[in-house]
Amino acid sequence: MQTPASLLASFPLGTRVVVRRRVDTGFTDSLGDLVAIDGTTCTVRTRRGDDVVRLADVTAARPVPPAPPRRAPRRR
Repeated sequence: MQTPASLLASFPLGTRVVVRRRVDTGFTDSLGDLVAIDGTTCTVRTRRGDDVVRLADVTAARPVPPAPPRRAPRRR
């Protein structure tokens, strides 16, 4: 069976992914484009900026569909 980190490494750069990782208080997710990966970390570009994730902390990863287009602002 493939580990979540090796699955993540198999995705091409630019793939939109969700990465779940272990943190001190439990788990957290990073949702965005996979922009870099090396032997110890991956970088996910989220709406709030680049999130560098240690591969040793990854518990799940999968590709996700593109984000829906933003809606136009409401008129008043």
